[in-house]
Amino acid sequence: QVQLVESGGGLVQAGGSLRLSCAASGNIFRPNVMGWYRQAPGKQRELVAAFTSGGSTNYADSVKGRFTISRDNAKNTVYLQMNSLKPEDTAVYYCNLVMFGSNYWGQGTHVTVSS
Repeated sequence: QVQLVESGGGLVQAGGSLRLSCAASGNIFRPNVMGWYRQAPGKQRELVAAFTSGGSTNYADSVKGRFTISRDNAKNTVYLQMNSLKPEDTAVYYCNLVMFGSNYWGQGTHVTVSS
Protein backbone atom coordinates (compact mmCIF):
# COMPACT_ATOMS: atom_id res chain seq x y z
CA GLN A 1 0.00 0.00 0.00
CA VAL A 2 1.21 3.50 -0.85
CA GLN A 3 0.39 6.68 1.03
CA LEU A 4 1.16 10.22 -0.05
CA VAL A 5 0.86 12.99 2.49
CA GLU A 6 1.06 16.60 1.38
CA SER A 7 1.76 19.58 3.59
CA GLY A 8 2.65 23.24 3.29
CA GLY A 9 -0.46 24.74 1.77
CA GLY A 10 -2.13 27.83 3.12
CA LEU A 11 -3.16 31.41 2.50
CA VAL A 12 -0.63 33.82 1.05
CA GLN A 13 -0.74 37.23 -0.57
CA ALA A 14 0.04 37.68 -4.23
CA GLY A 15 3.78 37.83 -4.74
CA GLY A 16 4.44 35.57 -1.78
CA SER A 17 5.93 32.11 -1.56
CA LEU A 18 4.97 28.70 -0.28
CA ARG A 19 6.76 25.37 -0.17
CA LEU A 20 4.77 22.18 -0.51
CA SER A 21 6.05 18.81 0.62
CA CYS A 22 4.84 15.32 -0.22
CA ALA A 23 6.10 12.32 1.67
CA ALA A 24 5.50 8.89 0.19
CA SER A 25 5.37 5.85 2.44
CA GLY A 26 4.54 2.19 2.18
CA ASN A 27 5.69 -0.12 -0.57
CA ILE A 28 7.75 2.35 -2.58
CA PHE A 29 9.98 0.89 -5.25
CA ARG A 30 12.11 2.39 -7.98
CA PRO A 31 11.72 3.37 -10.66
CA ASN A 32 8.93 5.75 -9.82
CA VAL A 33 7.97 9.22 -10.92
CA MET A 34 6.58 11.92 -8.66
CA GLY A 35 4.98 15.21 -9.45
CA TRP A 36 2.45 17.87 -8.53
CA TYR A 37 -0.95 18.58 -10.03
CA ARG A 38 -3.57 21.13 -9.11
CA GLN A 39 -7.29 21.59 -9.47
CA ALA A 40 -8.96 24.96 -9.26
CA PRO A 41 -12.69 25.27 -8.58
CA GLY A 42 -14.68 24.38 -11.67
CA LYS A 43 -11.61 23.31 -13.60
CA GLN A 44 -9.95 20.04 -14.48
CA ARG A 45 -6.90 18.77 -12.67
CA GLU A 46 -3.74 19.88 -14.44
CA LEU A 47 -0.05 19.15 -14.29
CA VAL A 48 2.01 21.72 -12.41
CA ALA A 49 5.43 20.10 -12.31
CA ALA A 50 6.77 16.58 -12.44
CA PHE A 51 9.87 14.53 -12.87
CA THR A 52 10.12 12.36 -15.95
CA SER A 53 11.30 8.79 -15.91
CA GLY A 54 14.64 10.06 -17.20
CA GLY A 55 15.03 12.40 -14.26
CA SER A 56 14.34 15.66 -16.03
CA THR A 57 11.49 17.99 -15.12
CA ASN A 58 8.34 19.21 -16.80
CA TYR A 59 6.54 22.38 -15.84
CA ALA A 60 3.26 23.90 -16.88
CA ASP A 61 3.89 27.03 -18.93
CA SER A 62 1.97 29.06 -16.39
CA VAL A 63 4.44 28.28 -13.59
CA LYS A 64 7.77 28.21 -15.44
CA GLY A 65 10.27 30.49 -13.80
CA ARG A 66 8.21 30.72 -10.61
CA PHE A 67 7.89 27.15 -9.34
CA THR A 68 10.63 24.62 -8.73
CA ILE A 69 10.18 20.90 -8.12
CA SER A 70 12.81 18.98 -6.20
CA ARG A 71 13.05 15.65 -4.43
CA ASP A 72 14.87 13.74 -1.75
CA ASN A 73 15.00 10.13 -2.89
CA ALA A 74 16.29 8.91 0.45
CA LYS A 75 13.14 10.27 2.09
CA ASN A 76 10.77 9.49 -0.81
CA THR A 77 9.76 13.12 -0.63
CA VAL A 78 9.06 15.64 -3.35
CA TYR A 79 8.85 19.38 -2.87
CA LEU A 80 7.33 22.26 -4.78
CA GLN A 81 8.78 25.69 -4.13
CA MET A 82 6.29 28.28 -5.31
CA ASN A 83 7.44 31.87 -5.68
CA SER A 84 5.77 34.99 -7.05
CA LEU A 85 2.39 33.45 -6.42
CA LYS A 86 -0.60 34.81 -8.29
CA PRO A 87 -4.32 34.62 -7.48
CA GLU A 88 -4.72 32.25 -10.43
CA ASP A 89 -2.48 29.76 -8.61
CA THR A 90 -5.27 29.23 -6.11
CA ALA A 91 -6.19 25.54 -6.19
CA VAL A 92 -5.96 22.25 -4.38
CA TYR A 93 -2.51 20.85 -5.03
CA TYR A 94 -2.13 17.09 -5.29
CA CYS A 95 0.96 14.96 -5.10
CA ASN A 96 1.19 12.14 -7.63
CA LEU A 97 3.33 9.04 -7.76
CA VAL A 98 3.47 6.69 -10.73
CA MET A 99 4.96 3.29 -10.06
CA PHE A 100 4.75 0.18 -12.24
CA GLY A 101 1.96 1.77 -14.25
CA SER A 102 -0.21 2.61 -11.24
CA ASN A 103 -1.15 6.15 -10.19
CA TYR A 104 -1.25 7.15 -6.55
CA TRP A 105 -2.61 10.45 -5.23
CA GLY A 106 -2.40 12.37 -2.03
CA GLN A 107 -5.38 13.93 -0.34
CA GLY A 108 -4.49 17.39 -1.57
CA THR A 109 -3.44 20.60 0.13
CA HIS A 110 -5.19 23.93 -0.37
CA VAL A 111 -3.31 26.93 -1.66
CA THR A 112 -5.11 30.26 -1.66
CA VAL A 113 -3.47 33.37 -3.07
CA SER A 114 -5.16 36.66 -2.24
CA SER A 115 -4.86 39.72 -4.44
